[in-house]
Amino acid sequence: MINELLDDQRYDIEFNGHLTNHVKHAVIALSGLGVPEERIAWYYRRYAAMTPYGMGLEPPRKARYQIDSANWRSLRGKRSSFSAYCDFFRQQIREQGREQVLASYLPELIDGWVGSLTHGTIHLGWALLAEHEVMIVEGLAYMAYSYVPCHHRRSQYDPRLGEPRVFDSVLRLANCWQQRREEMLAWQSAVIETPAEEIKARIHPELQRSGLQYRIACVLEQGHEEIYRQPEWLTQQSLEQVWVQFYQTVTLIYLTTPGNFLLLHLLTSLLAMEQIARHLPEQEARDVLCSYWVGMQCMLFATDSLAHPDKLQSLQHLYADEYDDIRDPLWEREWQQLTARAVEEEEEHNPKLVYVMKLLWLRTKCTLYRATAHQFTTTPQLPPSFEHAPNLE
Repeated sequence: MINELLDDQRYDIEFNGHLTNHVKHAVIALSGLGVPEERIAWYYRRYAAMTPYGMGLEPPRKARYQIDSANWRSLRGKRSSFSAYCDFFRQQIREQGREQVLASYLPELIDGWVGSLTHGTIHLGWALLAEHEVMIVEGLAYMAYSYVPCHHRRSQYDPRLGEPRVFDSVLRLANCWQQRREEMLAWQSAVIETPAEEIKARIHPELQRSGLQYRIACVLEQGHEEIYRQPEWLTQQSLEQVWVQFYQTVTLIYLTTPGNFLLLHLLTSLLAMEQIARHLPEQEARDVLCSYWVGMQCMLFATDSLAHPDKLQSLQHLYADEYDDIRDPLWEREWQQLTARAVEEEEEHNPKLVYVMKLLWLRTKCTLYRATAHQFTTTPQLPPSFEHAPNLE
């Protein structure tokens, strides 16, 4: 039954313009948490009929263009032809095999990982985790369809930083925003509210309905000098070390503002980015890390989401050496209760939170992840701009 749900193509990847259809992500999360299949099918039907935004999913939109090897790059981010991108990548996999297609196309797609608020990346990465071919095709297509570049190749190694850990770099950024707050807010305002016309022209007009995605796109396009200072850990440590540090640090960032809808996406997309990197050679896998680091900073800078550095440090000290005995039945009971809560949630990001945190808890035994799994989010209110019709042209 799970494969049947993940195979389902009755609904478009988006609804009401650019809102993402997340239901297959929820299926993977609930299945990974051991929820019975009939309950997952019920969850799927409920979401399809009425999403947390108060509207149902939509039938597939018709593609405006046929996608081929000559135009697939030029139509990235144009948001015009999702189903045609699916046809293209399906054919490429049929001809070349999945791993060759991933090796060929991901290096040119990964720079756009933040597009659709990271949901194309989540769709692909979680599909790879589930090893589901239909979703892998959809994920590649969605990454191309919603592509918004983060320009990670602008970043350059800065030997002055002397930051051996991911947490050290995030702490620097938090201090930067604390100590230079007026300057940083003025920069943010200029970048988002008065971008040059050529910058605005590179951002799809549908994102202006979002507000949030538009803010992030403005910062992705223009950047900031701090964002492009590349620390030593990005190239000097093993991939496994950096992924583990990213998980800990991003979870701490989420815990500084528990339930923050945007920050939760940094966690669920981080799992996806690691899965994507596992299918690439080491240098390309490091590019995935670099893309995540640059895009993550852009998201934080666009939304002023870095907590006070003292709070970050306090939380880091609180959980740094705290571990659980994962064989303890007390914790198993706690995860069962969390899973039961997650199934009842109309907001599908919450099952995803519990799923990711449990994976990390089992992997590391860190108490941090069990504690964070309790911090559910709520569906944000749509801004007044959603009263206008979507810009699908």
